[in-house]
Amino acid sequence: MTRPADIWNSAYDNDTAPWVIGEPQPAIVELERDGWIRGRVLDIGCGAGEHTILLTKLGYDVLGIDLSSSAVEFARGNAAAQQVPAARFEVADALAFGDRAPDAVPTYDTIVDSALFHVFGTEPEALAAYVRSLYALCKPGGLVHVLALSDAEPGFGPRISDAVIRESFDDGWELEDLRVTKYRGRVTESVAEEAAKLGMPESGPVDVVAWLARIRRI
Repeated sequence: MTRPADIWNSAYDNDTAPWVIGEPQPAIVELERDGWIRGRVLDIGCGAGEHTILLTKLGYDVLGIDLSSSAVEFARGNAAAQQVPAARFEVADALAFGDRAPDAVPTYDTIVDSALFHVFGTEPEALAAYVRSLYALCKPGGLVHVLALSDAEPGFGPRISDAVIRESFDDGWELEDLRVTKYRGRVTESVAEEAAKLGMPESGPVDVVAWLARIRRI
């Protein structure tokens, strides 16, 4: 079941979020270096704000949004600590944009999704709502980049198959690339027991198998 905002808030308030690693995801950094992030950018499910902060530093017009008010507060503090006061963050529900009138939805040339898509992977209705939101938010010809945990190996966190990505982006989209990559997390109190069963370290960073998809809105 899709988790309510207070569950996400607790992860930030108690510093137990295994996705808060103190740096951008290497896969997203590489995307930018390869020229795949362009124009006006949305960092959807921005979490700690690392990608919004990075892209703001690099001169992009970027907005980070998250359902969790604690995540947004954390991200703003993170930006201040990194001396990037221009980084912008807002609280918003990523599932809600597809149901709004088109003239009420801002649009973006590039949308970066780092570890949000897979949260809805076992909930067809929520996943469909999320993809509708992405369609509403993305300009025609624009790109959505999805970094999602892969079910190719066991591990903590929600994991999905490549088929979930392929089947979700059918009508109105072109799947241009789907490859295996790594997602960097950290072992925290909330996942320590599960991580130990998998032979992972008791704490600190871990790299796990993930999908990186590039999807173009037609």
